[in-house]
Amino acid sequence: MNKIYQVYQVSDSTGETLDRIFQAIKAQFSNFNCKTIHYSFTRTENQIDKIISKCEEEKNIIILYTIVDKKLAKYITVKAKENNIPCFEVLGNLIADFSKLLKQEASRIPSGQHALDAEYYKRIEAVQFTMSHDDGKIITDLDKSDVILIGISRTSKTPTSIYLANRGYKVANIPIIPNKNIPLELIEGSRKTCVIGFICDATRLLDVRRNRIQSMHEDRPGNYTNEKEILTELENSKKLFKKYNWPIIDVTRKSVEETAASIIKILDILNSK
Repeated sequence: MNKIYQVYQVSDSTGETLDRIFQAIKAQFSNFNCKTIHYSFTRTENQIDKIISKCEEEKNIIILYTIVDKKLAKYITVKAKENNIPCFEVLGNLIADFSKLLKQEASRIPSGQHALDAEYYKRIEAVQFTMSHDDGKIITDLDKSDVILIGISRTSKTPTSIYLANRGYKVANIPIIPNKNIPLELIEGSRKTCVIGFICDATRLLDVRRNRIQSMHEDRPGNYTNEKEILTELENSKKLFKKYNWPIIDVTRKSVEETAASIIKILDILNSK
């Protein structure tokens, strides 16, 4: 039986960065079974002592940490070594390397990436705009968006929009509804803003829609989960995208992150012209 590791993620901030890095590491090892325990906003030696004490009660412990304060980072390393606990600093070498390259000292401020600067407020504004323009709620000011996403139901428009919003992009998404024309505001908005069409494999879309109805106990028309009707919806949406020469992304086998990356690449190409 494979070991089950207890991975303690210790961060002096939210722990979001650390968790993303760990998930990338974990994906490289197919037989790595683990349970993650998160310790956010760890900024005192007393907090670290409690974590180390907790480690003594468990087996197969691994500590990963992102602590920018040098003294505190050294403290957790020493304490872990004293207790024979594998302990790895995730960002330390990167910070030191960049400090050397840029010939300047790092600020060593916890949550530095979450500073309330112009970029932070830009993201907040983008999230607010995107949430209010989700699923065609508001269509009067589409020209103010950075990108407009359009597609039939359950093609990942909303999660992709929210992900992009957290990257600072103002996103509007418009659903294509069978037997209804797209709003004129979208056509007008597309003259100033990039519109990107989403498509998906019909079989995959059928599964997603069925699961949606079951999990949400929704009452939808029979056509919503009719494969023939879904194929028709997809075909009509493709014709629409080609008519207006809108870029198309097939989201069938793409994660939200991959879809967002494709959108950002399209925007970069358009903005460079």
